[in-house]
Amino acid sequence: MRFINPKTDFAFKKIFGSEQSHDVLISFLNAILYKGEDKIRQLIILNPYLAPRIRGVKDTYLDVKATLDNETTVIIEMQVLNVEGFEKRILYNAAKTYSIQLGVGDDYTILNPVIALTITDFEMFPEINQLTSRFILKERDFLVNYPIYDLELVFVELPKFHKTIDDLETLTDKWLYFLKHARELEIVPESMNLVPEIKQAFEFAKQGNLTREELDEFEHQAIFIHDQRNIAIKSRKEGLKEGLKEGLKEGLKEGRKEGLEEGRKEGLEEGVEQGRREAKLEMAKQFLALLDDDAISRATGLSLQEIANLRNS
Repeated sequence: MRFINPKTDFAFKKIFGSEQSHDVLISFLNAILYKGEDKIRQLIILNPYLAPRIRGVKDTYLDVKATLDNETTVIIEMQVLNVEGFEKRILYNAAKTYSIQLGVGDDYTILNPVIALTITDFEMFPEINQLTSRFILKERDFLVNYPIYDLELVFVELPKFHKTIDDLETLTDKWLYFLKHARELEIVPESMNLVPEIKQAFEFAKQGNLTREELDEFEHQAIFIHDQRNIAIKSRKEGLKEGLKEGLKEGLKEGRKEGLEEGRKEGLEEGVEQGRREAKLEMAKQFLALLDDDAISRATGLSLQEIANLRNS
């Protein structure tokens, strides 16, 4: 038995965004947003197309969009590639989802909260040592929360999830393991099979259950992701090579400059030292006829052997 990769757009939408996915999505959101607590009991899966109310405003698409039983809207994106502008897109989609709730003449008080949940297959915040990050509006200097909690950005970074199948304890653990490792499995692990919604998610992810058209779309997306990653790796290597080349050139230039400066410094010090020695020798020569060797040594700092050499020269 083989399972499709839940991290591709096609598979993610099929598993969490279809008409049959309500129970699966409820379990997943409770696990990710509420640490497994049974807070969401019902939801409505919406069309993920964000149609603008204002002419000329950009159309956007999401992976999954749903309204919870408390009227909160959750928009969910699974992002495999770290593309340019991705951080801005997340903020834009959240703000747009919030703003398009109102029609002409509607009162602002009817606006409902929006949660933008983003699962990434790369590290977005390497400086944050935790799997899940939640962002809300705060006062910049005093970090006081804004009075309205209507916009929240939640990020889950899959590379920071390291648990093995034997380490899975919570519902959150099991869903994250499903996202990260489902395509590597041949059978559904027993501990995950005991959760009806995860068992159903595995059924949706069975490659054998796909139609020919669905399989073609899935393979097309998988190839695209593979190609884009190869392009990114190639670009990174070329950038590293160019950086090393430029760094070596600058290093040699700086090294030559530092070497010249160091050489000048050492030459100056050596010259001064040589000058001092010659002055001491000249002074000692003047004392040879007047003082004994011990006295000359004390006066000039020369060794007795050096003074003896002068007497014998």
